[in-house]
Amino acid sequence: MGNEEVVPLAHRVPDLGALELLLAVARVGSLSGAARGLGITQPAASSRIRAMETRLGVALVDRSPRGSTLTAEGALVTDWARRVVEAAEAFDVGAQALRGRRDSRLRVAASMTIAEYLLPGWLIALRGQRPGTAVSLHAGNSAIVAGLVLAHEADLGFVEGLSVPEGLDSVVIAQDRLVVAVAPGHPWARRSRGVEAAELAATPLILRERGSGTRQVLDAALAAAGGLAQPLLELASTTAVKSAALSGAGPCVLSELAVGDELGSRRLVEVPVAGTGLARALRAVWPTGARPAGPARDLLSLTRRPA
Repeated sequence: MGNEEVVPLAHRVPDLGALELLLAVARVGSLSGAARGLGITQPAASSRIRAMETRLGVALVDRSPRGSTLTAEGALVTDWARRVVEAAEAFDVGAQALRGRRDSRLRVAASMTIAEYLLPGWLIALRGQRPGTAVSLHAGNSAIVAGLVLAHEADLGFVEGLSVPEGLDSVVIAQDRLVVAVAPGHPWARRSRGVEAAELAATPLILRERGSGTRQVLDAALAAAGGLAQPLLELASTTAVKSAALSGAGPCVLSELAVGDELGSRRLVEVPVAGTGLARALRAVWPTGARPAGPARDLLSLTRRPA
């Protein structure tokens, strides 16, 4: 007896569609009328009733030219079916409430560059699609963003580094480039050929803090040139790094997105770098296996549309 195979419940009881059909037959007294009410053909309804009778091992409906009536067993099964369908309806109402709660808010975490220069446009577009969704944004470096997403404290994250931590899935949403920039009065601003990677690595720079995507990309790019020298300044925000460079304190390395206006107005000058690449991918991240849904899915879709 202990070796008997257990047949799953789903293989032993009729599905919800069949139970709804049986209730409709009891209500209208006609298999054809029940089929019309449910939007299916009469042959399909007859086949479904026969399959249910075969599964249960009892006759449920007496068919005659005057219509269809329930057998005694059919009337009993109908009472049970009503309870099952009512429970399914309560389940559906509860599931809708959960979706409503999920759709009423969106928690986003984003690295500084993405939060300042890309997210505002995406969030404005999202508001047009979902005006009832309240959005909260936590801006931090890429390591902080990854931690928030892994801890389920953010529904969707955006990072700038070279890699994605274990436990997160990702998709590339944009390409970016790091730029070495100086104030117009800096000696590098007058160099037509820029600087070599080794000189850049040996020069104290104004940088973002460790853990930022910008710093991670720069560290990797200059590793072969001996690694970064002690930073001139190490600051926790893109705006602070840019302000220090604008003041003439020294060279900075920031996203092209962050310094585009300053380069265009010549308040900062781009310094070409030879011997290394400073390109990077911008990514959306979420917990492995938990594909974004609801507002998070819609926001992710917006990030991948052409600007």
